[in-house]
Amino acid sequence: MSSRKRVVGGNQRNGEKGSATAAKGKRLQTGDKQHKAALILARGGSKGIPLKNVKTLAGIPLIGWVLRAAVDSELFDSVWVSTDHDHIEKVALSCGARIHRRSAEVSKDSSTSLDTIQEFLRLNPEVDIVCNIQATSPCLHPFHLKEALQLITEQGYDSVFAVVRRHHFRWQEVKNDSGELTRPLNLDPHNRPRRQDWDGELCESGSFYFTQRELIEEQGLLQGGKVAYYEVRPEYSVDIDVDIDWPVAEQRVLRYGYFGRVPPEVVKLMFCNISGCLTEGRIFLSVSGEEMVSINTRDTAGIRILQKEGVEVMLLTSSLDPFEKALSQKVSARLGCEVLCVGEQPLDDLETLVKERKLSWKDVAFMGNDEIDVQCLNVAGLSAVPSDAPVLAKNAAKYICTAPGGKGAMREFAEHIRLQKRKAKSQLEQDRIDLTSS
Repeated sequence: MSSRKRVVGGNQRNGEKGSATAAKGKRLQTGDKQHKAALILARGGSKGIPLKNVKTLAGIPLIGWVLRAAVDSELFDSVWVSTDHDHIEKVALSCGARIHRRSAEVSKDSSTSLDTIQEFLRLNPEVDIVCNIQATSPCLHPFHLKEALQLITEQGYDSVFAVVRRHHFRWQEVKNDSGELTRPLNLDPHNRPRRQDWDGELCESGSFYFTQRELIEEQGLLQGGKVAYYEVRPEYSVDIDVDIDWPVAEQRVLRYGYFGRVPPEVVKLMFCNISGCLTEGRIFLSVSGEEMVSINTRDTAGIRILQKEGVEVMLLTSSLDPFEKALSQKVSARLGCEVLCVGEQPLDDLETLVKERKLSWKDVAFMGNDEIDVQCLNVAGLSAVPSDAPVLAKNAAKYICTAPGGKGAMREFAEHIRLQKRKAKSQLEQDRIDLTSS
């Protein structure tokens, strides 16, 4: 089971009974199509980690993880990012989102999420159901959103929010020098339960909140009316508030994150630029005129990793920045890879090779580092650039390495490919088990 869905119960406020859905329009009963919008709030003034919403996490901007899940879910009529910052807007647009440029009134430190969502709804009267997705939930998957939304569209709930189960014993806080003694809040010290004997407690994960428009407009609530929770397994729940959370989140995402519709296990061929990816992009000239390059042993180990995984690796040079033929032959012999020279449009040259191997581009990984690589970065099933690549190339890549070219970027991408292949293999085995047992 990936999750559990439970009803919290009808919420009464100011003596009113019943759900917001029943109070207005009866859209569910009439079968009218409801406009469903995903909305990610991404203000530029984060205090804990400056501009954390677009900081690179496991190869892509943080906000890109939830945008990918929202777009690929195909649940929403529109996917939006609400922001007050130009750079966040640029990243959001590159990820396929529309932009709600929030006003100064809802961009203050004191502004609440509800303030911003209310402004968004006023400006977009066509929206019937809004899903507020937290940008700091990088392990969100499309199936989480699909299963939660079904509680509204198929079972008539007004609001659904994500929770995670925690097994924490809580104690009351006491002030220094108050003379008070702390006391347990959710356990009996004389009869401490074992973890396996205790169901734990449900805590809001903050990952997402689905809400009917009427509930927000009429009662000013994101959670209310006929309300249910959607339980997400702990491995999919990640908190990113301060810098020390980042490396933990990165490891969690690499294992449990959603990497898109294209299964990475199908990667059978990889193209990698020598200049700027496998090397720093520099060519050394000796007094005698001999050309030399420096290749990091971590990167050559990365090539061997892929070869052991059954991935053919081809190294690329460019006619715009040609390698000496003898040097290319030495690199090829040392690394056990074919070296190919491509022209000003690498995609045109590589298309033939992909077809000769009876593959499609979803079966291909590509590592480039500049503007001429953008087409290949866009079409490849997996694509990456080093950390020092120009912005244009970074925007096209599906993975941005933390290491620069020639200093471990190839190794990093190779490990990423291997991890995804193993993850996909494990999932395939689990699917077979589920099919056998059903």
